[in-house]
Amino acid sequence: MRVSIISRAEELPEMTCYDFFHSTELFQILAATSGNTPYMVVVTDEDNRVVAHLLATIRRRGTFIFPFLYTQGRIYGEGEYLPDTNKEELFELMLNAVTKKFVRKLCLYIEFSNLSSKMFGYKYFRKQEYFPVRWMQIHNSHHSKAPEERISKKMMQRIRNAYKNGVETLLASTEAEIDGFYKMLRNYYRLKPQRFIPKKQFFQGISNSPDGEIYITRYKNKIIGGCAIVYTKGDAFLWYIAAQQKSHALVHPNIVTVWNALQATYEKQAQHLHFMNVGLPFRKNIYRDFILKFGGKPASSYRWFHASIGWINKLLKWIYRE
Repeated sequence: MRVSIISRAEELPEMTCYDFFHSTELFQILAATSGNTPYMVVVTDEDNRVVAHLLATIRRRGTFIFPFLYTQGRIYGEGEYLPDTNKEELFELMLNAVTKKFVRKLCLYIEFSNLSSKMFGYKYFRKQEYFPVRWMQIHNSHHSKAPEERISKKMMQRIRNAYKNGVETLLASTEAEIDGFYKMLRNYYRLKPQRFIPKKQFFQGISNSPDGEIYITRYKNKIIGGCAIVYTKGDAFLWYIAAQQKSHALVHPNIVTVWNALQATYEKQAQHLHFMNVGLPFRKNIYRDFILKFGGKPASSYRWFHASIGWINKLLKWIYRE
């Protein structure tokens, strides 16, 4: 097996992509987004056939505290593999390669999330000095009940009242609507440095993709909420969401935005809607408790981290020891 890391779209080999998060399409969207540099880790066999690939990204980030400007390595999931291959062994090859690459690129830290199972790759992450942080995941199932059957009558009445009072939800299709959604999203997370918001080109790419959609919640011709959704492997993933709840509490933009995402993905016949960033499993988590009101199922998972500065990584491994 031979492992290579590709950073130019024109050099990507022919490969079949079923997972949007490791697709050539997302590679091209990220390459067109300033502040992001995508890398495709590819494993080929002796016949030069691609047997596994993994999409990783270096993101340039800013913060109000030291070091103010830094880069982060980011990977969603464990990649794609041909059938009848040893998935974990191939993952080890790609993990080793991308870790060395990103450390050489001086990434402050590397983060893996949204793995298919909590224990996937556990010994290989440990071997490469990663440490796990417990994380929450929530998904709503669409295959057995409609969204209306999973929420309370009180919540449903709030949704009806919001629409009755003039709130509307629609699929963003114009550049002006994408721009309005992006500005609202940036303003919502302006004082939340823990959340990374990519540049507007990313959301334009998601909107133009056959596997992506951006919905906006509008009231009196003003965008007060919205979300970005991608579809992959029969499921839907709510990637980014925001709502201006404080200034528009009477029309419940947060409730309407989530509800529209559930309705839209149900009508698209997605098996599940996954909320991608529910957060740490604190006993009190306002966002998690809010999402669970729509009938979702919580699950504990790991996010794996690796700090490139050795002593910091050792300290964090000790802090997050199990």
